[in-house]
Amino acid sequence: MAGFAAYTAAWATAVRLRGRPLPDRPEPWDVVLTSVATFRLSRLLTKAPVTSPLRAPFTRYVAPQGPAELHEEVQTGGGTHAVGELATCPFCMSVWVASTLTAGQLLWPRETRTAMGALAALAGADALQLAYSALMDKTTGE
Repeated sequence: MAGFAAYTAAWATAVRLRGRPLPDRPEPWDVVLTSVATFRLSRLLTKAPVTSPLRAPFTRYVAPQGPAELHEEVQTGGGTHAVGELATCPFCMSVWVASTLTAGQLLWPRETRTAMGALAALAGADALQLAYSALMDKTTGE
């Protein structure tokens, strides 16, 4: 919790030093885009095979878990356990990702929205891949 508080304080300081005014309230479209981008990036960081080398110092591979995802267990002992919990939990990671994307929208709105749009497109593509796979299984009887 102390790490997250320091992280958030650093972003808040950067936003304040930049001098950009905070919006009165978030735009609904930004909330939706941030939600979808946070979902996708959190799962990418915590479950995807391509990011497993980043998690490897803190986790132990167990088995595949669903389409294009891995099940990894947290290594115990020392500070690696807390980092491992964060590195394998998409719900835990989403707090950090949403905070980062929100700060990014305040500091670099165009760049951040572009990146979030790409993540949202990736989430949409994933949904279409899963729907296609389910349809193929249903039509072929497998």
